[in-house]
Formats: sequence, structure tokens, C-alpha cells
Amino acid sequence: MSEKYSDLKKRAEALRNTINQMNYEYYVLDNPRVSDAEYDKLMRELKKLEARCPDLITSDSPTMRVGGAPSEQFKKYTHPTPMLSLDNALQHEEFHDFIIRLEKAFNGVLPELIVEHKYDGLAVELIYEKGKLVIGATRGDGKVGEDITPNIKTIRSIPLTLEGNFPSRLVVRGEALMYKKDFERCNNEQIETGQHVFANPRNAAAGSLRNLDPSIAARRHLRAFIYGIGEQYTLHKTHSTLSETYDYLASLHLPINPHIKIFSTAEDIIRYHHEIEATRDTLPYEIDGLVIKVNRFDQQEELGEVTNHPRWAIAWKFKPHEAETMVNDIEVQVGRTGVLTPVAHLEPVRIGGVIIKKVSLFNQDEIDRLDIGIGDRVVVYRAGDVIPKISHVVKEKRPTDKKIKRYQLPEHCPVCGSAVIPLRGSVHRHCTNTACPAQQEEAIRYFISRNAMNIDGLGAEWVHIFLNNKIIKTAADLYALHTQRDVLLGLDRMGEKLCDKILAAIDKRRSVPLEKFIIALGVPGVGERNAAVLADEFGSLDKILHASKEQFEALPGLGPLLAEAIQVYFAAPKNIELINTFIKNGLEIINPQKKMSGRLQGKVFVITGTLAHMSRHDAAALVKQHGGRVSSSVSKKTDYVICGENPGSKLTKAQDLDIPIINEEQLKDMLHESDA
Repeated sequence: MSEKYSDLKKRAEALRNTINQMNYEYYVLDNPRVSDAEYDKLMRELKKLEARCPDLITSDSPTMRVGGAPSEQFKKYTHPTPMLSLDNALQHEEFHDFIIRLEKAFNGVLPELIVEHKYDGLAVELIYEKGKLVIGATRGDGKVGEDITPNIKTIRSIPLTLEGNFPSRLVVRGEALMYKKDFERCNNEQIETGQHVFANPRNAAAGSLRNLDPSIAARRHLRAFIYGIGEQYTLHKTHSTLSETYDYLASLHLPINPHIKIFSTAEDIIRYHHEIEATRDTLPYEIDGLVIKVNRFDQQEELGEVTNHPRWAIAWKFKPHEAETMVNDIEVQVGRTGVLTPVAHLEPVRIGGVIIKKVSLFNQDEIDRLDIGIGDRVVVYRAGDVIPKISHVVKEKRPTDKKIKRYQLPEHCPVCGSAVIPLRGSVHRHCTNTACPAQQEEAIRYFISRNAMNIDGLGAEWVHIFLNNKIIKTAADLYALHTQRDVLLGLDRMGEKLCDKILAAIDKRRSVPLEKFIIALGVPGVGERNAAVLADEFGSLDKILHASKEQFEALPGLGPLLAEAIQVYFAAPKNIELINTFIKNGLEIINPQKKMSGRLQGKVFVITGTLAHMSRHDAAALVKQHGGRVSSSVSKKTDYVICGENPGSKLTKAQDLDIPIINEEQLKDMLHESDA
């Protein structure tokens, strides 16, 4: 073995250890030490090393998480011991019955109980041999599941190699799930590419893990929490309780939920159940109840199990976020990519504290599946912060004295009259006219939205008015509006103060990072992460415009279909003309190397309240731009809370945890001090 090869091997091992530690800190501890750019840099180096010397690749290499070629089928997998389902308590009385049974079994004394969140995900089993993850499987029917190891390996919170003092064989069970923010991003990408939209995070997680192509799961940012041992009693010699076992599993770097509680009275559990039910929407993931288990293993053994569930555990569910209402009408909306989306207009109904008036029906296939018509009564649900969706039609309440009006998507665009055709490779239909006013309007509305350019002060109503009066045709024309001030002042309800406010809002966004500009363009299939990859990898818009499909396909996370779509977009003459018009009208696109900074490197921030001089979105972008990370919830891992007016419960929690609280001016001071 040569000296050079020996050095390469040591470097590959060091990179694997470093990246695995970064994954653990990010996905398990929620406390990253490095920026995404630094992580990607190390990952690229490891990939190049392994490509140069394929024999350096190990089964536990982090590069194995990205997903290989699609599998033809999943193998069956028999669980070492059955994965039993849990008995459910839907009512308060059913929980009390469970408590009474426990007290009766132990001479009137309630055993110590451990309480966990009941995740809305997919149950999985993991097998480690000599510390290496060798099998990841679904629950299946409880006895036989599916071997989905390649997909399981894409979940970065699951270690491919255990740390610490691990046994020669370890079988653990847990739940694979998708965080709400990742679910929303996933569905947005599905809509952008004309694919099936998932009903909820659980369906998205299950669909991702059971997809034959592991790269699909890799792109969807799944997470996992471990909640038990598969070969249940193998650790009893050293651990007598489930809580001790959780501590031990956490020491191996397995992901254990930090919200696990231990209670000794039913009254405390009831209070906790009410508390979590009232605040569950603030969690980053979906739960539909609590799981209550006897903590001591010897007591679990004494209680035993029935045919399909253990006697020592129960799932106490929450009331569902759903309500019944009526469909008053169905209309079609034309999106910025031309996709036609049917929308049901409902009799207003309150669900989870929000008034729901309309719900997307996505496409004709969904309308047909639901067998829904105008005049039907339907059940609408809203889980947490997820967009409302129709669960089913209440057919027993379908009126008999009048005919339900069926709906079919039109054959011509309702806005421009152009032909409507199926979108290639999807269930959606779209308008064939790229100059359709509806597409243009939606593209501009997206461009100015908070997640894109965030031109605060120019609302959708004025975009509509400007287009109708032929003052603008595209988003690029917004940057020439200052030359048409007199024309603007001639519009109804447009005074000098409002006109100046709109022009000032546009001028405030005349400089934009390349990453943000790519997002605002609305490139099909390109969200925040892929926009950042494009900006960081190419470094300039000019290089992106001249890149080949092969160059796009070589980027992390971009498959051949998305790479082709991106290349086609940036090669299209009308898109090149649009980009040139932006630049001609004075928009400055800032390349990433001009904005890179690590002043807040490794720091975790939470933002609450209304800030005086910037939006919370802008503040988050500022933190990320300088190497920091923004979290949606306050925890012991939070370094600073940026607080504005009318803060919520995050401020109280920060004060309880003695976390430093700063305002936006102090944030800017931190950046200036770093420059000194």
C-alpha cells in the first residue's frame, strides 16, 4: 500500500467521522456547528475521494445516504419478535379503564408510567450488527414487513454506525416521520412538477420510504425517533426500565425524543394530555395523541400481551382537527406554470382555531376519487399547520330532493381560452398559452411574495391593476415603474403617499442574492435548498445560464428529470429575455461569494414578535447569511431569541431557560462587532 493511498484512506475516514458527527448534531441534537455550505463542501470532498478510490467506500459512509439506483422490489422481512400495535383510548373513560386495570394488577398501586408523543408517521425496525446498520424494515402486518434498508439509510437522524458501548446485536423500533415544514416544501415541489400531492405528513413519509427509488426518500428530509427495543428483554440485565434504556440508546447516538415524561399519578397524565392537545400545533411534527407505557420491564412482563397488543401500553388519542361543512361551488384557478387547480368553496367552518372557506381539490383524479359535487356535505380536516383537505363526502347526507352538480375541468383555459392538455408525466392539466394573463399574474405575485423577493407594500391587488392597465407585463417591469410615476398617479385610489410607498418597497429590493433571485423566478422544481445548491455550485447567474444538463445533474440532490427541467428553463429564449430585462431595469444580482460570512457560525436563533425595521423572514435570512441557524422553537440549544413587539410564548420559554433575548438592533450590533 502506497503512502499516497494511505493518506487518502485516513482522510476518507476523518471525513466520514466528521460528517456523521455533523448529522448527529443537526438531526438529533438540533444544534449544528457548521453552515450548510461547509457541510456540502466536506460531503463533496468525500464523494470525490470515493470516486477516485472506490475501495474506500464503506457501508456506513454518509455518501450511502443519498440513494442509489431504484430497486425492482422490496424483500420480505420477518421481525425477530412481532411488532404489536397499541390499544387505543379515544375517550377519557377508556384511559381510566386502563389505569384501573394497572392498579388492579399491582394490588391497588399504580406503577410508574412513561409518556411519549404518538407520532403520525411510519413504524420501522432497525437492526445493528457489531454497531453497523444492516437492516431497516417497515412494520408490515406486525410479523412480516418490507426490507427498505436503502431508504432507511437516507434518514440522517438514524446513525449508520453506533457510538459508545453497543452490544454485538441491537434491534430497535421507532417512527419515521416528516416535519411540517418539510411536508409543506415537499408538497410545493410536487405541485411545481405536476405530481401527486400528499394528504398529510404521514402519507408523505410512508410514500417516501416505500418508494423504489431511494433518491426520492433522500430528497424529502425524513426524521426518526426510537421508542423501543425489538428483542425486548435483551438489555434487562443492565437496564430495568424503559427510561434507563432510552438514556442508553441516546448514548449510542440513536434519536430519542426529548419530550418523554415520567408520571406516577393518573391526574398528572390527564393534565399533561390536555396541555399537549392544546399546544400540539406548535410542535415541528404531527402527533395525534400520547402513548402511555409501564416503565419497568419486569412489570411489563408480568402484564404480558393479548393477541395483537401489549397490556402494559395504550395510545390515548386527541380529538381530530376536522369538521363537516358544505361545498357551495367549485372553480378552477390557473397557476404561474399554467397548471389548472380546482378549488372547492365551502360554507365557512372553524377547524383548529382557523376559519376554512376553501380547499384545493388538486386535479380531476382527486375529484373523481372523492366522488364530490357541488352541494355535497364533506368532512374537512386540518392537522396542525397543514393546508386543509377534504377527507371524504358524507354520502348518507347527500340531498335527494336536488341533483348534485358534478364538476369536470374545462377543455379550454377559463382565463385566456387556450387549449388545456395533460401535463407530461403527471395527473395535472395545464394551459398551453405561456402568455396567459393568469400565468403572468401568478408569476408576479409569487415573485413579490415573502418567500421570494418579499416586496412588502406591493400587494396582489395592485399587481392585478397594473396588469389590467398594461403598465407591466412581467415581474421585470416592476423595476421600471419609477419612470411611470405619473401613470401610476392616474389610477383610481392611487395617491402620492401610496405611490411612493410602492416604489420605495421595490427600490428596497433592487439588490438580491443569486439564491433568492433563483427562488423568485419560480424555476420548476427548485425550492430554497436547490436554489442554494445552484448558487453555491455555479457562483454566478451567467454560469447557470450556460450550464449543460450534465452539469446540473452532477449537483447534489438533482436527479436527471429535475436537471433537464432546470436546463430547459434557463435555455428558453423567453426566460433569458426576462432575466436580461431584470438586469436592464436595474436589479443587481449578488453572487454568493460577495455575501458569505461566518460571523454567527454555529449559533441558533429563534425569532418572535413583530420586528420594527425588517420582517421576520428578512431577519432569518440575515442570520443564515452570516452562518447562523434559525429554529422554530425555543430549547436549551437556542443561543439567542430575537424579540419584537407582541411576542408569543417563545419569549416566556426563553426567560424560563435563561436564554439571552435581543432585538433587531442588537443583532446588527453583533454583526458590526464581528467586523471590528
